[in-house]
This record gives sequence, C-alpha cells and structure tokens, in this order.
Amino acid sequence: MFTLTQLTSFIAVAEELHFTRAAERLNMTQPPLSRQIQLLENEVGVLLLDRTNRSVRLTPAGRAFLVEARRILRQTEQATLAVRRVSTGEAGTIAVGFTAASAYSALGGLLETARAALPGVEILLQELVTRDQLKALAEGSLDLGLIRPSAVGADLTAHMVVREGLLAALPAQHPLAAGTEPVRVEDFAGEDFLMYSPVEARYFHELLVSIFRAAQVRPVFTQYLTQVHSILALVNGGWGIALVPESAARMRFAGIVFRPVALPEPNPVELNIVWRKGNENPALEALLRHM
Repeated sequence: MFTLTQLTSFIAVAEELHFTRAAERLNMTQPPLSRQIQLLENEVGVLLLDRTNRSVRLTPAGRAFLVEARRILRQTEQATLAVRRVSTGEAGTIAVGFTAASAYSALGGLLETARAALPGVEILLQELVTRDQLKALAEGSLDLGLIRPSAVGADLTAHMVVREGLLAALPAQHPLAAGTEPVRVEDFAGEDFLMYSPVEARYFHELLVSIFRAAQVRPVFTQYLTQVHSILALVNGGWGIALVPESAARMRFAGIVFRPVALPEPNPVELNIVWRKGNENPALEALLRHM
C-alpha cells in the first residue's frame, strides 16, 4: 500500500513537472524524491510519469491518479481535523435524557446553548423518566440527564437548574376555574384528582402527598399517571383536576384553565442536571463549561 509521503511526492512532481523544483518545494533532495516516485509506481503497477533528461510529463494513468491522490490527501486532512475537533469537544455527540415535563422548561435552553456554542456537536435526545435516566447514566448510555430530585450515587454529579411553582389544572367548567384568587390546597378536599404514579413519577407523587398531608386534605385519586401531558389530556376530557408544574401551562388545551395555588413553598418543583463523574466525552465537558 502506498504511503502519504509517496502521494505528497507525486503531487509535487506532477504539479511542478520538474524534479528539482519539486524537491525544493518539499525541502528534500532529488534522489529521495525519485525513490518515493519509484516506490509509488511499483505499488500501483503502472508508469505515472514519463521522464527524460529534459522533461517530465504525466502519463494518462498519472493524470487520472493525480485526481485520486489529491482527493485522498483532502480526506486525510479532513479526518485529522475532525479527530482534533472531537478531542477538544467541538465535534462529537452528547446523549441527553430528559423527562417529559422538562421539555417545557430547561431542555430548550440547554439545546440553544449547545447549538450556539457547539454547532458541530450532535445532541441525541431520549425521553425517559428519572429512574430510567439514572440507570442509563450509570451504564454510560447517557452523558447528561434532566431529572427530578432523586437520590444519586457518589458516581454522579447533580446541580439544580430550574425551580418553579405548581398550577391547578382545571376543566373549564369546574367551579374552581372561575375564581380570581389563588386556589387553596383545602379546595382539593374530596375532588376527583389525577395523581402521579408512585413508581414512574415518584418525585411528583411524593411532593403532592406531602402537600396534601401538611394541609390535612384528602382528594379522591381516580387515576395514577406518569406523564404530565397524559394528566392534562384527562383534565381536558373532564376526568378530574390536577396539579402540574408551571411550565406545563405552555401546552395549550382549549378545555383547561390553569390557576395559581397558594402553597407554603411557592416554588417547590425542582429540576436537576446530572452527569456521571469521570465521563471522558470531550463534547460533554465543553457543553458543561458553556452552561
């Protein structure tokens, strides 16, 4: 197989059509240059240069090979540049997990940062609940996660990126939808309530249970669901009322009225960004610096 040195030597001679000038261009003497050309011709099995004491000309095979030699060198240079960009985090991929609700808050800002600061980096998105993101982060199939507060192992780093309040999501015809003051937690007593799953949506389930317990209120939990958009779809259909993150109000449902809720902690909903310590993905390191 021919070498890049042989290709470079051939291109120089083919463009100069003079061995001495080509050798000067390559900062070498003529005998080693002639040797590189001979090795190349032996490798490809054809005569590439027709040379006499007075002139050097490309053979038909040499003209065709010159096109390919230039293409190979360009590809080599591009590959070298691509590898360098990956090593500095300017290129590559970042696998990002997100919860459905985070798509309406932090995810957009994260993607805008990545697009502006690292246009050569591809973001691979996966919608996963917090539990599944933590598993994927531990296995290495995710680089970064947007999760609800959860117990994370010592191998993970977590930082809070969003704190927001809760809104009451009410069917438009519900009596509480007509008020102007914030809804009280006590107003949920005895109401048909769409609750979060204690397993797949554990964070929201435990948050709401603690709020109702503190207010000594018992709604009637009619369904247990995982995703905010599924809860809103049922609210829209008149199946009950719900509490959802403020950012969920960006989902437009004609049959839903969103009302603020009076809570002891006005912004109890948190969202964390988390990644595995020791992750050697240069693109992840670059994104974290820009964030």
